[in-house]
Amino acid sequence: MSLAQQIAAARILVVGDVMLDRYWFGDVARISPEAPVPVVKVTRQEERLGGAANVARNAAALGASTALLSVIGDDEAGTAVTRLLGEDGIEARLHRDATLDTIIKLRVIGRQQQLLRIDFETPPSHDVLADKLDSFHAMLPNHDLVILSDYGKGGLTHIKAMIAAANAHNVPVLVDPKGDDYSLYQNATLLTPNRSEFREVAGSWKTEAEFRIKAEALRNALNLKGLLVTRSEEGMTLFTADGVFHQATVAREVFDVSGAGDTVIATLGVMLATGMALDEAVGWANQAAGIVVGKLGTAVVHPEELFTKD
Repeated sequence: MSLAQQIAAARILVVGDVMLDRYWFGDVARISPEAPVPVVKVTRQEERLGGAANVARNAAALGASTALLSVIGDDEAGTAVTRLLGEDGIEARLHRDATLDTIIKLRVIGRQQQLLRIDFETPPSHDVLADKLDSFHAMLPNHDLVILSDYGKGGLTHIKAMIAAANAHNVPVLVDPKGDDYSLYQNATLLTPNRSEFREVAGSWKTEAEFRIKAEALRNALNLKGLLVTRSEEGMTLFTADGVFHQATVAREVFDVSGAGDTVIATLGVMLATGMALDEAVGWANQAAGIVVGKLGTAVVHPEELFTKD
């Protein structure tokens, strides 16, 4: 069976905070007479899936069968998220909360530069989160791997219970973490903090040796099979019981790093769901990250881009 066929057979469940990324593109020709700010004449608008929905979109783009479990508002933005998920062939299990505003990140772009970002969000209610946990338990046995995408917006309040359930079913669980309390992620299969997120938890370091000591200490404290620290221009480093595996950055022009972490964890999840070894999966994730940072905004990597050697 080819890798493409193995990916097509993989069943990925993504859970986390869903967002709608809106982009307003325009021309900047003058400064406002009202304040020292540029005037943007909007000429084009785009909507893209963000947060956990972007993780699901990345997994689906690679060809995996992908389901997304999350909470959205009973509003226009929530309807847009549902429509976009359908267009990408993602099975959407979205609990609607009338008290919740679907998270929107509105970016104003002028001359290919982001000039402003405006966020709209409210935390989900306890009742709808309890319903989502019930859905997670029902969906879990039908999937090969779980990705928990934590953006710190309240959608993963029950993450400890989700990790415990995944462990009980022997389903690997990958977590993209947020905040400074990583005890929430104890017993996950793999954690994928970026460099600044890792520093927030482990503290700063001056040498590579010190960095590795801190990383291994965190992996052991949380009982993780793997800790993958993405390090921007320094590449990414994987820590497991078998040792340290480092991948240098794929040399490409960096245009926009937003959403790169989504691409990394989605690619990792898809490859691991095929039965691939962790260090090999990290290699593919590194390749995918190198491609996606060359694109504007939250974007995906397609098989024909990633598997150019096949």
